[in-house]
Amino acid sequence: MGITLHLLLHSDRDPIPDVPAVYFVMPTEENIDRMCQDLRNQLYESYYLNFISAISRSKLEDIANAALAASAVTQVAKVFDQYLNFITLEDDMFVLCNQNKELVSYRAINRPDITDTEMETVMDTIVDSLFCFFVTLGAVPIIRCSRGTAAEMVAVKLDKKLRENLRDARNSLFTGDTLGAGQFSFQRPLLVLVDRNIDLATPLHHTWTYQALVHDVLDFHLNRVNLEESSGVENSPAGARPKRKNKKSYDLTPVDKFWQKHKGSPFPEVAESVQQELESYRAQEDEVKRLKSIMGLEGEDEGAISMLSDNTAKLTSAVSSLPELLEKKRLIDLHTNVATAVLEHIKARKLDVYFEYEEKIMSKTTLDKSLLDIISDPDAGTPEDKMRLFLIYYISAQQAPSEADLEQYKKALTDAGCNLNPLQYIKQWKAFAKMASAPASYGNTTTKPMGLLSRVMNTGSQFVMEGVKNLVLKQQNLPVTRILDNLMEMKSNPETDDYRYFDPKMLRGNDSSVPRNKNPFQEAIVFVVGGGNYIEYQNLVDYIKGKQGKHILYGCSELFNATQFIKQLSQLGQK
Repeated sequence: MGITLHLLLHSDRDPIPDVPAVYFVMPTEENIDRMCQDLRNQLYESYYLNFISAISRSKLEDIANAALAASAVTQVAKVFDQYLNFITLEDDMFVLCNQNKELVSYRAINRPDITDTEMETVMDTIVDSLFCFFVTLGAVPIIRCSRGTAAEMVAVKLDKKLRENLRDARNSLFTGDTLGAGQFSFQRPLLVLVDRNIDLATPLHHTWTYQALVHDVLDFHLNRVNLEESSGVENSPAGARPKRKNKKSYDLTPVDKFWQKHKGSPFPEVAESVQQELESYRAQEDEVKRLKSIMGLEGEDEGAISMLSDNTAKLTSAVSSLPELLEKKRLIDLHTNVATAVLEHIKARKLDVYFEYEEKIMSKTTLDKSLLDIISDPDAGTPEDKMRLFLIYYISAQQAPSEADLEQYKKALTDAGCNLNPLQYIKQWKAFAKMASAPASYGNTTTKPMGLLSRVMNTGSQFVMEGVKNLVLKQQNLPVTRILDNLMEMKSNPETDDYRYFDPKMLRGNDSSVPRNKNPFQEAIVFVVGGGNYIEYQNLVDYIKGKQGKHILYGCSELFNATQFIKQLSQLGQK
């Protein structure tokens, strides 16, 4: 498009009267006012207005009136509704726009004092984004959702919005070119709307795969990780100011081949792969140096000359691959820094111990040590780690612990410095949830140590993994994945048999019967109302690998890590 300057709408901008301006904004009151001000001030030659979600007629009239008053009607060249009110983090993952995350957060949906009007606003915000998503996809989904939840409210509203748009044949966004270009043009996709409350243990779970660990323990937002690099220990005189830590940002994107290959791998495999890449890079670098030194050969004998011409070809090849080599070095440095930062957290907080213990709790496996011992161990993790572990135990337990046992746990948690507000909320949630009698089942899984670390453990390794368990995951389906599997494969299962069914293309909005022709779906979108996480995303990615020709997209109203989620639980527990 030849865009030469990128500016924020509400920044101070100087007039550039001979340049066209492209606006890409949400149609909020504040943004519309600022655009009208720009028209009045004659800032640009022409205006191309792109709205992230559909602009209302009244706001469009406000812009028209401002353009008329400023004699700038001819300068407004184009006005578009772009229907892009969502953020794509991966080819198969999206979240709602995050300008006002608090509006659609788990806390906002579940707070006891929420009014009907506020709840309507939350649901409308989620539905608007999902509508944008399906317009962009160019497909009208079949919708399934659980009953009596926020997910059902979203389903009813989305069905109505899609139905109204399809009925208006002249202005429908799902006809003609759009539908033909859609990724799902041959078969309609399934949209599974699930409520966060069906599984509160997974968002609290300590994880073991690279991407989920980065999100859990580091500052990772919109595919960018921010690290604080320690400047090393300095021999500074007593009383001197400590040296400030350098902050570095890295983008972890699809262009990063190492990230694409290993983001779903268990952490010890990642550490080993970084080490292998480093050794491979050093070998290539040494080869270039060796060839350079050979090029300085002395002597005129035939052998030397023939060797020179042979090595010239090799050096030319090596030089041409230099940009590739430099990029490889950049990625190795990046992942060495990121993986080292993750490893520091694993070792300092014994995250391998937490991960293994939680897996056993969630899969109802025999526990090898007492929960009280871990909570009481001053060297095992932060107060938040201990709280996460106990909440997972409490959520997953078939029967809640007795009052006497609970008091003992609460005392140990308090002694460890834990805030008990999250537990207060989970107790209320468990009392009200229908699931209380049948907690979410996490399948049978075991984590078994394997001999992957032998090479990583050697003295030349960048990663001293000593004392860290090498746990390798065994595939298990989390509740969200299991629900998707039932609905996508049209399996009969008590867990999903009463899920509501909506088809916005049907003339009558009657959801009482699921069609008799039970053909499995090839494409599905899972959307979690109340927030999602990389653990669920990775679980779905692993699940679909074994299903040839099938595709899944994962979406959520917000993407949070355990720290952010437990903060919301704490706020709910204060009420």
